[in-house]
Amino acid sequence: MVAGTFYAGTSQRLKEQIERCYQHELGPGFVARVNDKGPREIVALVVPHAGYTYSGPVAAHAYKELANDGIFDTAVILGPNHTGYGAAVSVWTKGGWETPLGVVKINEGFADNLLGGVIEADETAHLHEHSIEVQVPWLQHLYGEVNIVPITMLAQDIETAREVGKAVSRVGGNIVIIASSDFTHYEPHPIASEKDKSVIEAITNLDEEQLYKRCEALNSTTCGYGAIAAAIVAAKEMKAKQATLLKYATSGDTSGDFSRVVGYGSIVIRR
Repeated sequence: MVAGTFYAGTSQRLKEQIERCYQHELGPGFVARVNDKGPREIVALVVPHAGYTYSGPVAAHAYKELANDGIFDTAVILGPNHTGYGAAVSVWTKGGWETPLGVVKINEGFADNLLGGVIEADETAHLHEHSIEVQVPWLQHLYGEVNIVPITMLAQDIETAREVGKAVSRVGGNIVIIASSDFTHYEPHPIASEKDKSVIEAITNLDEEQLYKRCEALNSTTCGYGAIAAAIVAAKEMKAKQATLLKYATSGDTSGDFSRVVGYGSIVIRR
């Protein structure tokens, strides 16, 4: 849906764009390659979802860590629902998604096992939503064929986040959870950075309750707070022990306009 806008619209240009993000001065500095013998310690990642021009170099840090960590079976991608379409929590359960880099398959068995309670099978919520889609080319660039489970959250209250996180952890297996979120939206760079530092501290403490308290106290415009909280809950259920901020920057760092920025962070959660 957002090929040609959030990321390049042809296979060759998209590959080049992703590689430029890795090599960017704000990126890791080199193009990631998958380590087949990686330790598989990563349970979850928090990754930004703006246009690659703005947030791609920050996102590249998360995918570099994932590549070095080895081979997983399925990426469960959690994102906020920006459009208002569809159910409170919507899982795309059938078929595949296509990007310029090819088709990724939905892990239909995993998706079906999530259903119940607040989680519904619903495609309408995904049709105009970019937060999950923009993560897919990164996975394709690294792994080629990959299985995904896309979950978009219209309801992002803490009870819903906990229910979603526990449901993901119950199905479990050799998965990686990707929580897709940007941080502060459209505030001056110094204010955004200060607010985001506090919110990110709650995430790296693996404290979903503190995440909500800080978002509320700071009037934070972090868009995927519920997706992040669900990832934290799932990760702790799956024996995660530590979380680390890999990279933080704002759109000002890539665009040069520091007057109204969006904050981007890549965070890794490990066993």
